[in-house]
Amino acid sequence: MKKIILASKSKDRSELFTRLNIPFETLKTQINEKDYKNHYSDPIELVKELAKLKALKAKEILKSKEKGVIIIAADTIVELNGKIIGKARNEEEAFHTLKNLTNRSHNLITGIAISEINDSKVIVDYDMTNVTFLYLSDDEIWEYIKTEEWKGRAGCYSIRDRASLFIKEIRGSPSNVIGLPMEKIFRILKSEFNVSLLDY
Repeated sequence: MKKIILASKSKDRSELFTRLNIPFETLKTQINEKDYKNHYSDPIELVKELAKLKALKAKEILKSKEKGVIIIAADTIVELNGKIIGKARNEEEAFHTLKNLTNRSHNLITGIAISEINDSKVIVDYDMTNVTFLYLSDDEIWEYIKTEEWKGRAGCYSIRDRASLFIKEIRGSPSNVIGLPMEKIFRILKSEFNVSLLDY
């Protein structure tokens, strides 16, 4: 079986593989995302480009030291009415973000890039999931912020934790809301790299 490298520092993405009992290793890639966010107004193109850059950076770091290694990179953003919503830097920003999302629907978009370390081929794709929140009062938002689930997460919430209490509807991939569209990754690995995650 080929080794899987997840080029991400996201605990949520790692947990998706852990829960499926798929062995993997993580690799942190440092990309200056701000430089690219200023050049891409289309959120889909932005996440695809960032995912690709992370995959290429991972290949550069590993420098073909190992053969038969699959690299999976991803980037996730929240889009509301055409506006990209990033990660909050503090509680005030988290409150503002959640206040905008309450009682509304938003799109959670994840770009993915998959490559084999000794192959120049990089498959880039994306997935979009529509998420609808229930109404939350200001007090309820502040109570949720106290959980600190907002930290380091696009949209300032975690569906696998307390945010599940106020997510009314999900249209699309549930795992994408956590951080990776696993069914799309499964299909790409099988069709493009002859790798089945069911074999792990």
